[in-house]
Amino acid sequence: MRRLPEVLIEPVVRLALAEDLGRAGDVTAMACIPENARMKAAFAARKPGVLAGIDCVRLTVLAMDPKASVDLRLRDGDAFDAGAVLAVVEADARAFLSAERTALNLVGRLSGVATLTRTYVEAVAGTKARIADTRKTTPGLRALEKHAVACGGGINHRFGLDDAILIKDNHVAVCGGVAEAVRRAKTVAPHLMKVEVEVDGLDQLDAVLALIDEGAAPDVIMLDNFSLDDLRAAVARVGGRIVLEASGGVDLTTVRGIAETGVDVISVGALTHSAPVLDIGLDAL
Repeated sequence: MRRLPEVLIEPVVRLALAEDLGRAGDVTAMACIPENARMKAAFAARKPGVLAGIDCVRLTVLAMDPKASVDLRLRDGDAFDAGAVLAVVEADARAFLSAERTALNLVGRLSGVATLTRTYVEAVAGTKARIADTRKTTPGLRALEKHAVACGGGINHRFGLDDAILIKDNHVAVCGGVAEAVRRAKTVAPHLMKVEVEVDGLDQLDAVLALIDEGAAPDVIMLDNFSLDDLRAAVARVGGRIVLEASGGVDLTTVRGIAETGVDVISVGALTHSAPVLDIGLDAL
């Protein structure tokens, strides 16, 4: 599993620490813990899961104590059982206790995303469908949460509004039709930028497929809230000529049936907007 560049993680860590430390720092640690006291502790999983965000632990601790020893026992993307030790840290006690909650918040949040993603990926095993995330991410955490999706075996959709053209229903409404919207997009899209269009029925799908003969077809068609029968019909009509993405109404009870229709990608907003935080704790050694 690739590691995120530290330059993407450090601003998040520092903002979270500043939020927690407030105006005066950790007054509890300063009141109770002797100056220069040392502490050794382990970040341990309370439940099984898939790890993401372990570098957040390391960078959070080092931001408070640059001389700390941080021993990472697992890597992002690793599966683990309840009780697994993820990292062992030895550091200045005041600094470590001040970093504890921020480190746990980040690694717990991101491991929750990775764990839920792995569950979806396993649910569609044996089909050709791939599980993708969306832009329904926590503001400020998009790069980290999309990394967590990749740790769980999913793939990333576009990262923002600037790296792919995705024509949705409101764009179509303003343009006056789905075909016209795609034509306009294909006219201005750079050669390295993909164009995707959302359709909400087989009639709109047919209008998009008619663009193939014009040389103006999109790269991807998103089938939004299609029934299983309509998904199968769409797969048959497209015949592999354009990548098909299913979206809407996707959860763990429906994702297998959607995958079995033959679509290429299933986008799931729940991966990031509804993933429960994985229970990870800090145990003094």
